[in-house]
Order: sequence, then C-alpha cells, then structure tokens
Amino acid sequence: MSVQVTTAFVEQYSANVQMLSQQKGARLRRAVSEESVRGKNAFFEQIGTVAARKRPSRHADTPRMDTPHARRRVSLVDYDWADLIDQEDKVRMLIDPTSNYSMAAAWAMGRAMDDAIIEAATGTAYTGEDGSTAVVLPDAQKIVHGSAGLNLAKLLDAKEILDGNDVDPDIKRYIACSAKQISDLLNTTEVKSSDYNTVKALAQGQMNTFLGFEFIQLERLGLDGDSNRQVIAWAEDGLKLGVGMSPVAKIDPRSDKNYATQVFYSMAIGATRMEEDKVVEIACVEA
Repeated sequence: MSVQVTTAFVEQYSANVQMLSQQKGARLRRAVSEESVRGKNAFFEQIGTVAARKRPSRHADTPRMDTPHARRRVSLVDYDWADLIDQEDKVRMLIDPTSNYSMAAAWAMGRAMDDAIIEAATGTAYTGEDGSTAVVLPDAQKIVHGSAGLNLAKLLDAKEILDGNDVDPDIKRYIACSAKQISDLLNTTEVKSSDYNTVKALAQGQMNTFLGFEFIQLERLGLDGDSNRQVIAWAEDGLKLGVGMSPVAKIDPRSDKNYATQVFYSMAIGATRMEEDKVVEIACVEA
C-alpha cells in the first residue's frame, strides 16, 4: 500500500479523489515514427544518397554504383509500476481508488515514453553493422541560445536547416517546447502583427501550427550544459519509437499481501534518432 494513501482517509468529507496536476500520458508518441520490435535490440536499415554518372561514350561498360547502407539500433528498456490497495483502506475511504491508481500509472507510462523520445532526439544514437558506433547530434543541427529565448529568428533557422538538408516537405514537422517558449514568442518585439496573432492563437490553444511546424507543449525537455532549455524541432520519421510491449495493466489480489489489490503496469520500449539531418536542437535561455 502506498504510504501516502492515508491522506485520503475520511470521516465526513469529500467522496472524490482529485488527480493532481500532471501530464496525462504521452504527447510525443504520435509525432514520431513507431514500429513494433522483438528482442532486446532492434535494427532499422537505411539507404543513403546516390549520384547518377554521365555515360562517357556509346556502348560504354555498365557502371556499378555502390549504394550506401546504414542501420540504427534501438535497445528496449523494461518499465514497471505497481502499488497496493489494502481491503481495510477501501473500508476507511468513501471511494475505491483502484481506477485512479490505474489512471495515474498509465499516465506515468506515457510520460516515460516522452522522456525516451526526448533523450533519443538530443542524445547519442548508435549505428554501424552491430550498432556499436556512437553518433551525436552535430553542431550544424544546433541553434545557439544567443542570450535569448525562443523567437522568430530561431524558428526560421530551424526551418532553414531542415529545408537545407533536403528534408521532404511532405513529412510532418514538429516542435516540442515548454510554456515559457510560447511566452517568449509572444513577447518577441520583431514579430509582425500577423505573426503575433498566429502565436497568440497558438498560446490560447486555438491552433497549433506555425511556419510549417506543429507545436507540442510539454514541460519535460532537458537542459544543455549551459542550463539552456533544449527545444527540439524534427521531421516525423527523424525519430523512431520501438515498442516491444505496449503498456499492459494487471489488477489482481496478492495472496502474499493479505489479498491486497495490486495495480501493476509494465511496458518495453526504446527510441533512437534515425537521421541527424531531420532533428534540430534549439537552445533557449529561460531567465
């Protein structure tokens, strides 16, 4: 039994359980490429760029053009969550908290997915025949903080980097940022009136796209070595979520715990950055 459950004991008060403020599950899962995998490690094959050769003369020998191949590795990680609800606690409380515990667990699993995706975007990817070659996000894919938060210039730079890398414009593009970055955009003096109205609508939840990016607001983004927020822009297939087992719930009595009800969740997932050219890290000062 959670040692915190005694705060819900009641005599003559409310019969409701209020879920405290928290991110309700995964927000990034829908914005990345997802694939079911089996085994501890999974490999995703990649084909690189090739060039056509001018024919040197009539009846020339057929050329052999070696097509470059690469692969990315995803390593699955197991996640568990469990808590107990004693029968006696159900008697003392005006409600049965089992469903609320289950809801809290499901949300926690979703947030863990987001954390794995964020780490994959900004961290080290692994490539090579056996997936042992480490690849970091190059500086060319990073926009420096410039002593400023998120502004129009940084968004344009991110768009230019993706466009300059010939990222297919038909692939959906996303930006993950916190509420602070949305506020920074609204407070940017160089934003024209039309842009300001767009960002204002973005902040009010009336729309979620700007400059070809769909904005996803969450408060789980990490900090770089200089304590700047690591805002992420990416093309959908630039990040991969490998799912060995989607979150599975089991709610049953535990005979070894006086038949207390156990709420149990587990999953097996992993994430990787598939292509550096499709991911941009934007450093943003948070004063």
